[in-house]
Amino acid sequence: MSEFILSRAVKSALDAGFAAHFGGAPARYFSAPGRTEIGGNHTDHQRGRVLAAAVNLDTVAAVRPNGTDFIRIQSAGYPLCEVDVRKLQPIEAEINTTPALIRGVAARFSQLGCVLSGFDAYIESTVLPGSGLSSSAAYEVLIGTIINHLFFGGKVSQPEIAMIGQYAENVFFGKPCGLMDQTASAVGNLVTIDFFDKENPVIRPVHFDFSACGHALCIIDTRASHADLTDEYAAITQEIKAVCAYFGKEVLTQISENDFYAAIPALREQCGDRAVMRCMHFYQENERVPQQVAALEKGDFEAFLRLIKESGHSSWMYLQNVIPAGYKEHQDVAVALGLCAHYLKGLGAYRVHGGGFAGTVQAFVPFEILESFRSGIDAALGEGACHVLSIRPHGGVEAFVK
Repeated sequence: MSEFILSRAVKSALDAGFAAHFGGAPARYFSAPGRTEIGGNHTDHQRGRVLAAAVNLDTVAAVRPNGTDFIRIQSAGYPLCEVDVRKLQPIEAEINTTPALIRGVAARFSQLGCVLSGFDAYIESTVLPGSGLSSSAAYEVLIGTIINHLFFGGKVSQPEIAMIGQYAENVFFGKPCGLMDQTASAVGNLVTIDFFDKENPVIRPVHFDFSACGHALCIIDTRASHADLTDEYAAITQEIKAVCAYFGKEVLTQISENDFYAAIPALREQCGDRAVMRCMHFYQENERVPQQVAALEKGDFEAFLRLIKESGHSSWMYLQNVIPAGYKEHQDVAVALGLCAHYLKGLGAYRVHGGGFAGTVQAFVPFEILESFRSGIDAALGEGACHVLSIRPHGGVEAFVK
């Protein structure tokens, strides 16, 4: 793959920020993209299948080793983060904080035999927190890519960097996420991933040119933060885990669909109806992913759009990750989906995107109505709510300037 070239404007902004906070000039530059989930809504944590892509919004860093035992990271608009690389155990007070992610990534590299040292980094990002494009995964992949190149000779592969990011988020940050976000960000381009073998996920590129399909890929920011919704996300995995425990298994991919449906009377009694419906979603969604891949590779975009609509219906009806439990006044994702239905008028496709409950909605919008669609969404949700994205071929990389 070709080198990732940093624009001179981005380099100039990074250099100025680095000099203001650390003095002098950085030595190297790195970038990690946000991601969009195209297929496989909440399938990755059950070691299922996904279809995902890196997008042309990224988190970039200007970096210089500092010769100390401290990683010092200054993100634009945020307080300075300092992590002592001699102290790499989870810290309870850091749960749900950025230092936890840094410490977790560093800890996993140390476990792999990397001799860590400190560095200074100034970071800017177009992957906005809470945007549903996985700013946390981009951040984890960025830190992992920096450490890999500065101190480990690039020994760790990009899929392994994704697993390191997931480790940091699960063990140090305290969020029981799957591996899709980190893998899409680390690897780049459009890929389908089968997570059944958790140590060796099968990652395959999908060859399809979205720019030639007559539709724009849009991500709509509902303007609702998911910062306080960790318990809602965790409830999905916890309820599905209860079903798995009934069978003595770890994840749903270890349980046949026939066995699951045969056990529904007992599962409803033991685990509750919402848990059962969430599992129904998983089995349907996990089968949809290879169907989406096949449709794209055959060039049958209409079939792909139909599958996107089915995914959105399943997420709302069975997975129930559109409206947080008990919310009445604030149903931001539902409103955004309603707006998509109104402005698409039966064309294209739309669905809840990513974790759900807040964050974003995804829409595939025909070019001929893109401007009216975007202006309608922005008028209702605020200027800039509708982002038109493209797929980025590079994952987490060192960036160069020419």
